[in-house]
Amino acid sequence: MPYRAPVEDIRFVLDHIAPFGAVVGSPQFPDLDRDTAMAVIEEAGRLASDVIAPIDRAGDLNPARLENGKVKSSPGFADAYTQIAEGGWMGMLAGEEHGGMALPLTLATAVNEMMSGACLSLALNPLMSQGQIEALENHASDELKSLYLPKLISGEWCGTMNLTESGAGSDVGALRTKAEPNGDGTYAITGQKIFITWGDSDFSKNICHLVLARLPDGQEGTKGISLFMVPKYLLDENGEPGEENTLRVVSLEHKLGIHGSPTCVMEYEGATGWLVGEEHSGMKAMFTMMNNARLGVGVQGVGIAEAATQKALGYACDRVQGRSPVADGTGAIVDHADVRRMLAAMRADTFVARAISLSCAVALDRGRSEPDQAARGAFLIPVAKAFSTDIGHEIAQSGVQVHGGMGYIEETGAAQYARDARITSIYEGTNGIQAMDFVGRKLMDGGDAAFGLLDEIEAFAENVRGELPELAEPVWSAAETLREAVEGMLSLDMNDRFGCAVPYLRAFARVLGGYFHLKAAKADPNRARLAAFYIHRVLPEFAGLLAQTKRGSADLYAITLDDLAAG
Repeated sequence: MPYRAPVEDIRFVLDHIAPFGAVVGSPQFPDLDRDTAMAVIEEAGRLASDVIAPIDRAGDLNPARLENGKVKSSPGFADAYTQIAEGGWMGMLAGEEHGGMALPLTLATAVNEMMSGACLSLALNPLMSQGQIEALENHASDELKSLYLPKLISGEWCGTMNLTESGAGSDVGALRTKAEPNGDGTYAITGQKIFITWGDSDFSKNICHLVLARLPDGQEGTKGISLFMVPKYLLDENGEPGEENTLRVVSLEHKLGIHGSPTCVMEYEGATGWLVGEEHSGMKAMFTMMNNARLGVGVQGVGIAEAATQKALGYACDRVQGRSPVADGTGAIVDHADVRRMLAAMRADTFVARAISLSCAVALDRGRSEPDQAARGAFLIPVAKAFSTDIGHEIAQSGVQVHGGMGYIEETGAAQYARDARITSIYEGTNGIQAMDFVGRKLMDGGDAAFGLLDEIEAFAENVRGELPELAEPVWSAAETLREAVEGMLSLDMNDRFGCAVPYLRAFARVLGGYFHLKAAKADPNRARLAAFYIHRVLPEFAGLLAQTKRGSADLYAITLDDLAAG
């Protein structure tokens, strides 16, 4: 079953779950109407289904490779990328001044989901460029903007982010890459970076690297880090790629998944770079794009979940095995209760992850003029990133299980989703770090954002209690119990919060899922059956998760290293 972009499901979420109507025609997007927005999603869905999805398997079977120091892309990637660039998709969020479309983050989030579901390896490329565009728009000099933004927005050039080093993973402040002033306004960048997504390609005229490095007077830690633009090719007097810069791809990582996406080890040997923003303010520039980047990774999980669900459903409806246990059954394994359970869980959780991600995007769009919505968007980011990518991984695993033994055989393609999804829980801040952020910085408001969401959930459940009592009551009750858990979390010291952060975040997402399924059932009676499945079978998980939040961290540290090593 080939992947088809879930245009109708995305449209339903925007119309009935996430209040996208408050974004359309708002002061930030006065010229955007619903028809135009839906046309954007429709066209992106066509591109994802018809152009990008067909190359996904080729990227897995024929990985990007390094030849004579240059990356050779997987079959079909160059053509698909060209169509993405020519369609203007690289510049969806970019300002119109340099050729962008200045569309809402919500639309970009929906498009990124569909591209990720079609081919995650290729979808990573536009995501990298979009992040770089945002950083340059907010921090670069006018000269750098005029040189780089038009080419990045058109897709003629590609962008990367160079943060990680072998001795400085999540601890970015431990980096060793140096930047020495050349005396002419440029800097000599020397060091090595790892895990550089799309650090090179054979379909871009230039690769523009944003590199974190430390100036000679930069203090230790993150406060001493600066950000530099270091292009693969130096620009000539006409602003076109000319002489090669002194940087190179040392090697490509051999990865579990996303084989079509070259993950490069980059070496900078006195490469010429230009300062982006103020000296020693590199992390400020990086954090500008961090929220959008984490949301972008979250919808990668949604995309994989959708694709894996579609493939599993197609197989379950075609695979005939055994006697059907139900009258008038199809005769295929979809008739069996356990297979039906797995498929229902996959579909229900894909909906939840999509609803959380798009609700986060809507809040961030509205947050440009509404402070309470900005706070809500920031609050939801770690949930969107961590829950959606965890769910993408879990659903991909379930997809293999639905296929049975054939799921373990590569020819079905089910295993690729399981392999590709695994990285999403790790990069752009591991999901453990997201959970720590959720119980740390996201509760620095005393729980206001959390309580505001819970107030909204309880009010809606009260509203529909008469119409949908069997669904509304469990959702209201779950929200009230979660309220007590938030209060309890606020009373813990930080390391005790960290000790139970992951189950707490998952519990919050479970309750949000109950709310969104309840809204779906209210909007469309045909969705009430899936909502009932989630609310009665999946939502109750939150209680066991919250039980862990009462344990703090003491019992974790009570376990000795000898206990862990015992065989």
